[in-house]
Amino acid sequence: MINLLGEILAFSLLAFWLLFFGVQWVAERLGLWLGRRAAAKGSPPGEGVGVVVGGMLGLLAFVLALTLSFASTRFEERRQGTLTEANALGTAWLRAKAIGHPRGEEVAKLLEEYTKLRADFITAPAEREVVRAINDQTSALQTRIWENVTAIVRERPDAIAATLMAATNEVFDSSTAERFAFSQTMPPQMVWLLMGIAVLSIGALGYQLGLRGLSLPFLSVLLIGMWTSVIVVILDLSAPRVGSLRSSAAAYYWTLDGFSPGIAPVRR
Repeated sequence: MINLLGEILAFSLLAFWLLFFGVQWVAERLGLWLGRRAAAKGSPPGEGVGVVVGGMLGLLAFVLALTLSFASTRFEERRQGTLTEANALGTAWLRAKAIGHPRGEEVAKLLEEYTKLRADFITAPAEREVVRAINDQTSALQTRIWENVTAIVRERPDAIAATLMAATNEVFDSSTAERFAFSQTMPPQMVWLLMGIAVLSIGALGYQLGLRGLSLPFLSVLLIGMWTSVIVVILDLSAPRVGSLRSSAAAYYWTLDGFSPGIAPVRR
């Protein structure tokens, strides 16, 4: 079921918004009908119902804050990871150029290709085959780069070669950290908890209104729309390859621009 929700999110955030809004609206209408039915049978509109509904809405607000914090943290990790990796790539390229070894030029060229590939990783769509292909190419390039760096260090076991090796290792570590950050999404249990509490809270609110003989359609729709919008933004923040709130690959393009005037990176 969570895969279906992910596919809807990937297809259109508006479609997910409308679907979830519709589910909550139905829950509110059902609660309103049950409340009116209970009132018709003589059930008093006691204060106990209001206390329960207030508690549910308070719990919903708490879960919203919790999930928003989680999503914001994951988004910031991905954003910071791109900057860290781009800086590491720039440092490694400069050291490869300055080492004064024929293999250093080859390492620099491979790092240019590697940087473009890392930008492709950041902007890749939510398709497993595409991401897997990029990761395979990344591993292959890492092997080629490391072979050249190792050869340089063996021929020149000095401090300058050691700094190139350290910078290259930092590039690879940053790539692994960024790949891990992009694999971290909102846990399914948290998504269902958030959506379930939202639906139940709106339904309970409708029940309370029905007990009191009220309807308030405009305010109910407004409240449902607000809850839905906040939840959609949270899910958008937590999904690295879905929606409009995605990490930018600008840092990689800036790094490419700084490599050489002859490089014309393709921006996506």
